This record gives sequence, C-alpha cells and structure tokens, in this order.
Amino acid sequence: MKIPKALKSIKMKLFVTLTVVVAIIVFLLIFINSVVLEKYYLYSKVNTLLDVYRRVNTYYNSDNKTIDIDLELERISIRNNFEIILKTDEDISIYSSNKNFWDSVSRIAILDNNDNNMIYHRENVQIRTIQDSKTSSNIALLTAKLDNGYKLYIRLSVASIQDSVEISNNLLFLIGTFTVLVGGVVVSIISSKYTNPILQLNNIARRMSNLDFTQKYVETGADDELDNLGKSINIMSDKLQKTINELQKNNIELEKDIEEKSKIDEMRKQFISDVSHELKTPIALIQGYAEGLTENVTTDEESRKFYAEVIQDEANRMDKLVKQLLELMKLEYGKRELNNTEFDITELIKEVIRKTSVMIGNQDVLVKFEPKEPIFVYADDFYIEQVVTNYITNAIKNVEEVNGNKQIVVKVNKNNDKARVEVFNTGEKLKEEDLTRIWKRFYKVDTSRNRENGGTGIGLSFVKAIMTNYGNDFGVYNRDDGVEFYFELDLPKKEKV
Repeated sequence: MKIPKALKSIKMKLFVTLTVVVAIIVFLLIFINSVVLEKYYLYSKVNTLLDVYRRVNTYYNSDNKTIDIDLELERISIRNNFEIILKTDEDISIYSSNKNFWDSVSRIAILDNNDNNMIYHRENVQIRTIQDSKTSSNIALLTAKLDNGYKLYIRLSVASIQDSVEISNNLLFLIGTFTVLVGGVVVSIISSKYTNPILQLNNIARRMSNLDFTQKYVETGADDELDNLGKSINIMSDKLQKTINELQKNNIELEKDIEEKSKIDEMRKQFISDVSHELKTPIALIQGYAEGLTENVTTDEESRKFYAEVIQDEANRMDKLVKQLLELMKLEYGKRELNNTEFDITELIKEVIRKTSVMIGNQDVLVKFEPKEPIFVYADDFYIEQVVTNYITNAIKNVEEVNGNKQIVVKVNKNNDKARVEVFNTGEKLKEEDLTRIWKRFYKVDTSRNRENGGTGIGLSFVKAIMTNYGNDFGVYNRDDGVEFYFELDLPKKEKV
C-alpha cells in the first residue's frame, strides 16, 4: 500500500512526533504515579513512624524532666496527621490523640499475627497495612514497645494517597491532550513557513548528488538561516563544479598515495615509540656502570674492565636494537625472516641477569636462577634476549615484599619438544582484565603498578610479536604471592624428547 504524500510531509511528521512524545511522557508519568507513588509514600511514612517511635522512646529514656511529652505527642500528631495512643505496661492509657482511636485499634485486631500485611518488623516494633472493616479504609498501624515497657500505637490513613494518584493521573491526561491539540496547530503554522525553502534545497541537493550543478537557490529575502544555507549551497555548487572533473581524474592515484603515506607515517610513529621505550633499560645500565666508574665503586682493574665492557656492549646493543626495531616493523608486516640458530637459553638468561645486576641491587631483591644443565633452543638469540630482558626488567620494576619475601625466580624446563621459560616476582597481582590487555601496544596498567618507567607498555607487545611469529605459547598468570610470565621455545630437532 502506497503512503500518501500528505502523510510524509514535514507537518505530519512533526505532529505525529509531538503526539507520540507527549503520549509516551504522559503514559510513563501515569504508570510511575500508579506503581511507584503509593509505594514511595508508604516508604516515607514508615520512616516517619519509626522516627516518631525513636523520639518517644528517647523522651522516656532521657533524664531531662523539662520535656512535656504530651505536648510533643500532640505536635507530632498534628504535623503528620497521625493518631497516637500511649499506654503503660499495665494497659493504662496515658495519652490519646483521638478518644475513638482505641476502639478502632481493637476492631482491627492489633494482636493479629498475619504476616501478609507486615511491611516492617523488628524485635519491639511492627508496622502493617490493614483495612478497617468498619470504615473500609486502608491504614498503616505501628505497634511498638518502649524500653520502659510502655506500649505505643500510631495509626496513619493511606487512602488519601490513592485519591491523589487518581487525581494526578487525570490531570496528566488532560494536560497531554491539551498539549497535543495546541502543539498540532503551532506545528502546522510554523512548518508552513519553512516547507517551500526546504523542498527547494532538497531538490538542489538531489541534483548535486547526480553531479548536476545548474540549479541555484532562489533567495526569499528573509535573510534567515535557510536563506544563508541557500547562499552557502550556491557557493558550494560553484566550487564543486570547478573542481569535480579534476578530482575524478586524480582520485585513484590520490587514494593510493594517501594509503601509502598513512602506512609509512604509522610505521614511523610506531618505530619512534618502540625505540623510545626499548632504549630506557640499556641507557639505565650504561648510566649505572658509568657512575660506578666515575665514583670509583671498584678499585681493581678487572672490575673496571668489566664495567667498561658492559657499557660498550650495551652501546653496541642499542645500535643493533634500533636497527632490529625497524626490522620488527617489517616482521609485523610479514617481510622479515628471523635469524634462527641453536643457543643455550640458560646461558642467555645468566647474561641478562648479570647485565641487570645494578637494577637488581637498587631494588634489594633476591634473584633465584639455578639451571641444572644447559638447555639448547632453536630461535633468534637477539630477539629472545629482548624477551628475557623484558620479562626480568618488568619483574624488577614490579617486585614487592610478600610475607617477608622479596624475590624473583627464573626457571627453565623442557616439556616435550618445547623449552618453557618462567619469570616470577613477588608482589601485587594483575587485574583480570589486564592479563590480556598488557600485550597490546602502548597499554599501561593502573598507576599503582606504574613504577618509575611506567609499567608494561610496548615491551610486552614486542614479546607478543616475536612469540606470534614463532607460533609458540606465551602469557602471564597470577599466583598466590605474585605474578608469573612465561614463554616457550622450540628445541633443536636433536634435542626433542
């Protein structure tokens, strides 16, 4: 069935939208009134009843004899529209706001233990809603026993709120109807003023979408937003007409250039970020050993030679690292082959621990690594050294004392055709969501784990790139007293068990 144009017009759409919005709001308010208002009223009154009980109980527990309890009860009764009876433990009435109240209380069976109507119950206080069989009115009744043994009864009529809900709903319905009628007239008048210019602009836009720039907007002279929009469309149409042919000719070439430049720019940014992060540790090592030489930490020639060799090794490694990071970009794009050789992973770990000994000493941490035998693996030793260095330096940064222990434990085990390297440190556990997020580039854990170098950032994504290229397992999990990172490497064919 084809919808008539009149029903698709702006006038009709605005009117329908207004009607629907007003109807939804009105019906939502009526629903809230019907469902929530009475319950909220009872909730509020229950709190008031409990507050009155506590105040009366406080009056009788207080040593202040200047309080006129009868006057206070009368004020409470008038202010909250309560009916109050107070009796002694011998059932003698000492205060009543309404002489007929007690008959009503007896009639509705205060001692009735029906829990269906109970809305509050504690040791000495009960509040229930009851229908008065004589007046057929709903009431809320509090029965309570004071600390001195007195009995307190408070009655509150809840019928008035039901009447208020009905009146409120009727008023909302009338307001909604009036709003729809008046709004319909207003929408019809206002929309007529803008219909013709909008239709004209729509026709121009449709022609422009088909690369037809011949039609121009005819100004109405009102000098309003629509006129200004029409002028802008005319200007845009002229400019588009002059440039569209040239854009069409160069579009394909331009898209290729943009894509290539975007890729190069992204690789450049990534490379700079990687270099900035990865050079922190070797620079720190060089600085530490250089300061040791400057301050004459060691006096024997052999130690000085060792310090100088470490500085030289780290300087060479930084130069090599910059080149390798650039190649890592190629690795992630599938354009880099790893230089795999057989090497002893235990010896490599020893060397990393030796190079990070200054950092370990600064943290005053015990590092445990006791390999039983050499374990040879088949991989690129440079990249695997980066993986081990990342794991150990991260462990040093995040190690904390737990149950009197502050240590890092490194293990290497053979498992079928794999060698598994584990680096554990005592300290704070990672959040569950961080167990997977830390491998993403530039992701950093919360500030409580961001030590002096900002926690895990691109270093662990570097690990992920290497391990993903090998297709070997890697990861992290929480232990009772810390965090353990691991990765696996292939054993040489002759070493597979």
